[in-house]
Order: sequence, then structure tokens, then C-alpha cells
Amino acid sequence: MYALAIIRYRKPLDQVLRVVDAHRAYLATLKEKGILLASGPLDPRNGGALLLRLPDDAIDETLLTVRDNDPFVQENVAQYELLPWAPVIGKESLDQIK
Repeated sequence: MYALAIIRYRKPLDQVLRVVDAHRAYLATLKEKGILLASGPLDPRNGGALLLRLPDDAIDETLLTVRDNDPFVQENVAQYELLPWAPVIGKESLDQIK
């Protein structure tokens, strides 16, 4: 299973930028674990998006863990919208991403 996580900033960008290094370091750990496939800021820069791969037997638990351990959430500078996603077209290509 896959998911999209939409991140919306709750604070001005200058406050968000104070946490961005910790946020990106956290995302790097998710990438190493194979949970995060891609991420980046939105344009205009009012948030960001994550493409996640989730274990089929722990979808909700994994999504909540991803959100709750993000420094953006812990420092209250952003909020998540978590959208489980079952791609049909292109799923084979996603499944090949390491």
C-alpha cells in the first residue's frame, strides 16, 4: 500500500525553516527504511508532500508514526493530511523503487 502525506505549514516560513534540517534528517531515516519514496516542498512554499510505501498489515500505525515523529509536528510548525493510496496505473514502477 502507498500513501500521500500533504504537509501544510502552520507557522510563517521563517519559523518553519528553523526546523527544516531536523525534518529532512528525519525524512532521510524514513528513506533508509524504505518507507519514504520521494518528498519535497510545494510551490508556492506553503507546505510539502511525501510519497510513502506502507506495510499492508500496519497502514494506520505507520502513517501515525510517520506524522507524530516528524520534527515539524513535534515543534507545531506544520500539520499532516494522510491519504492512503492504492495506485493502479504505474504501480509496477512504484514497486520497483528501492
